[in-house]
Amino acid sequence: MGKAFTREFKVEAVNLSYQTDKPLGELADRLGISRSSLSRWRSEYGQDPDQAFPGKGQQTDRDAEVSKLKRELREAHLENEILKKAVAIFTHPKR
Repeated sequence: MGKAFTREFKVEAVNLSYQTDKPLGELADRLGISRSSLSRWRSEYGQDPDQAFPGKGQQTDRDAEVSKLKRELREAHLENEILKKAVAIFTHPKR
């Protein structure tokens, strides 16, 4: 796994990448990171600066909402299967 960088470092690197006329690869080398990391950071920061780089183990609000909705959907599917089985049991004629 790669080296962990703080949110502050990432934000500063992104800001610096927009302020300099140096190529991204050269700037990335000077900062000790890969060009692909810097490009990814720029993309993440550009999409939503306030939610970018939430930290290890943290989720953005959007990701947390998606996780919550997926969990609720799984529970609804399970409840649906239980109800189907219950209906089958109670509607089956007794022998």
